[in-house]
Amino acid sequence: MKLLVAGIVIGLLVALGGSVLAHRDPEPAPAAPAAKVAPPPKALGAAESAQLAEVMDRVQREYVDDIRQPELIDDALRGLVNGLDPYSSYLDAEEYADLRVSTAGTYAGIGIEVSTAERALRVIRPFRDSPAAAAGILSGDMISAIDGTPVGADLDSAMSRMRGARGSKVKLAVTRVGQALPLEFTVERAQVDVHSVAMVALDHGYAYTRITSFSDTTAEDFATGIVRLRRELNAKPRGVIIDLRNNPGGVLESAVEVADQLLEEGVIVTADGRTPAARFTMKATPGEMLPGVPVVVLVNGSTASAAEILAGALQDHDRAQLLGRRTFGKGSVQTVMPLSGGRAIKLTTSRYHTPSGRSIQGSGIDPDHVFEQIDGLPLDLDDTRVRNTLASRDAGVRAAIELLKGRKPDPKNKAGAGLTAMAPAWK
Repeated sequence: MKLLVAGIVIGLLVALGGSVLAHRDPEPAPAAPAAKVAPPPKALGAAESAQLAEVMDRVQREYVDDIRQPELIDDALRGLVNGLDPYSSYLDAEEYADLRVSTAGTYAGIGIEVSTAERALRVIRPFRDSPAAAAGILSGDMISAIDGTPVGADLDSAMSRMRGARGSKVKLAVTRVGQALPLEFTVERAQVDVHSVAMVALDHGYAYTRITSFSDTTAEDFATGIVRLRRELNAKPRGVIIDLRNNPGGVLESAVEVADQLLEEGVIVTADGRTPAARFTMKATPGEMLPGVPVVVLVNGSTASAAEILAGALQDHDRAQLLGRRTFGKGSVQTVMPLSGGRAIKLTTSRYHTPSGRSIQGSGIDPDHVFEQIDGLPLDLDDTRVRNTLASRDAGVRAAIELLKGRKPDPKNKAGAGLTAMAPAWK
């Protein structure tokens, strides 16, 4: 069973081209006591059926453009579900396929991580050995047009145009610092493995890890990174910074597994809903990977959903100090329910609570230490020069190191003022 917790930022797993969610594929639920079983929904009455038929008939006969009935029905279903709340939605076959790809940690694309900019997509980094890297795309490049069409204001649409079948090609117009004219690249799409965790050693035995979203591979990547880091340092790190800034969420189980790797015991998250399957509690299992190592978690107003579950669990168990600004406040879980014809609905079925019982829906999580200038442009951690100067480039990282050293950062620190960032996305 997979739970998706919907996020709020434009950028996401590029294969999806929309907001990252936290979903769960439904599984058979245990039978509930008879007294609590909700009555079956009433079938549509004759009057309601007549209303729908009347509207569809008028649209098909008199609307200015010819609308095929399957498209009309899709639109009607979309309106029915989308009107429930901001996170429920009807998914046609293509959208459902995109959602499954986006949470799997692998997709067909060119292998770049991007953030949004004014009418362009800024390349944070091309993945190592990816088609984009082979074609010569560099960190800092600004993609201004895709297959001859300007990126424009619709950044979601622009990102979706970079998707495509393995072996197909996409043409990119790129603006690069130091180049007077735009550069053009033709990139052949391939299967790309996405890793949403980047972990590097900092000076004096500290460590930094950035989690851009939660996919099926996130927890494994996090654990692998810790093992590699301990081997590199030849010891446990003195302290760990977990960067959840601009993380819009993703697969709930992955966030829970990361929390489990840092907790010895206790509740991680609980959820309440109308059905037995929508009511659950997830707990830590014995054993943690970094016992005794202090942790600071960086958060901001775009830290959402599954990222808030991780942050809230670590905060409630006094396992980490949160540094930054109040998180977004997305406290509901969506269940992805397959339908016939490859379609699905993504339906809000639960509202979750942190271990202490807090509901963050609409209110978010307040950090332990407010740090106003927490935002920063995502940096390419594959670049050795960036890794070696991360603290000097990022005010949030500097403040987290000070906190790990026992010095409380100045909440009004102005370092890095003027920088803005969106959640990274993968293409």
